[in-house]
Amino acid sequence: MTPVLIIVVTAIVLFVTISALVARYKRCPSDKILVVYGRTGGSSAKCIHGGGAFIWPVIQDFAFLDLKPLSIEANLTNALSRQNIRVDVPCRFTIAISTEADNMNTAAERLLGLTSEQIQELAKDILFGQLRLVIATMTIEEINSDRDKFLDNISKNVDSELKKIGLKLINVNVTDIKDESGYIEALGKEAAAKAINEAKVSVAEQEKIGETGKALADREKDTQIAETHRDRDVKIAITQKDKEISIATAVKDETIGKAEAERDTRVKTSEANAVAIKGENEAKNCYCSIRSQSKRKRSRSIKNCISLRKSATS
Repeated sequence: MTPVLIIVVTAIVLFVTISALVARYKRCPSDKILVVYGRTGGSSAKCIHGGGAFIWPVIQDFAFLDLKPLSIEANLTNALSRQNIRVDVPCRFTIAISTEADNMNTAAERLLGLTSEQIQELAKDILFGQLRLVIATMTIEEINSDRDKFLDNISKNVDSELKKIGLKLINVNVTDIKDESGYIEALGKEAAAKAINEAKVSVAEQEKIGETGKALADREKDTQIAETHRDRDVKIAITQKDKEISIATAVKDETIGKAEAERDTRVKTSEANAVAIKGENEAKNCYCSIRSQSKRKRSRSIKNCISLRKSATS
């Protein structure tokens, strides 16, 4: 065998070996669980969610579990309530394989190799049984009115049982609850009648409150109008009084002014008369003294007397 042929054969063997090894590495999509079984280190299977694993030839193999949700319609009929009244409870459950570590191993043991239809049939038996169990512990009133409590009880019971086969409950929806005896319908009519009566009472009370409020509003309005008129009359009276006081004050000031003017006139007249009398007296005295003077002095004194007389008369 030539060296070239040996190199070619070796390359082919290496390529085939590497390709085979690469092909044995399996990646797990996010919507699936990779189950590796065979020799897995003591456990029955190795479950991987996300990532990947190398599958050893001959001693190991693999399979996938689908994580897509399954919708199961469970229309339960003739289920006995705590009051021994039979009811029909149509429900729709949404379930899926759990991704918790312990539950994935359980699902690998219980569900690996089953189709979606087979898984649904297996889960449906659990759903019907737990649904009947929950209804048997509750009254019709609780089932019909306290829907949150009803759904919570269903979720707790169903989820705990589904975990035993590696499933989990995602959602439960109860549509319309009915009973053959018409008990629920009677409860509805009673509630409707009660609501109507309460509404009528409420309307009557509101109308009464409205009438009372209107009467109070009218009375307050009349009171405000009366107070407005009273305030207006008081302001008018105060204005009129202030006006009269102003007029009286003005008349009084005018009278006082006239009296003071007349008094000043009389005083000035008296003072002028007194000055005139004084001047006349001085003039008379001057003339008397002139008679006893010489002729030359008499002429000068006469001039003075005339001046005094003029000043007195002025």
